[in-house]
Amino acid sequence: MERDDVYEYSLDTHHSEEEGKAVRKKIYLVTLILSVITAVEVMLGMYVKNDGSVTWNTIKALFIVLTLVKAGYIVMVFMHLKDENKTFRNFILVPYFIFMIYLTFIVLYEGHAVGHALQVYGAH
Repeated sequence: MERDDVYEYSLDTHHSEEEGKAVRKKIYLVTLILSVITAVEVMLGMYVKNDGSVTWNTIKALFIVLTLVKAGYIVMVFMHLKDENKTFRNFILVPYFIFMIYLTFIVLYEGHAVGHALQVYGAH
């Protein structure tokens, strides 16, 4: 028995070669952008030494910023927010970024407090 309430949407897709090239170009561009940002993060992690200086703190802040940029770009591309209007896009992304900055602040602050407590009182 064949069901008449099921519609096969894949039968309606008739893409031309130009549309296929555009889609592939977009996929390659997304891959390239994310790979470059990741490569920059890895290179910074490999070649900058943790000496406790201002440079290291700047690198840590840069890691956080690059990770947030990457996460925002992933959300924009894979959740198709790039195609939405600016108000809706900001409605989705701004609370996310505020939460991530808050979470990062809490993690760094508490990590510093625990490290300080271990230095002062010693580890068990």
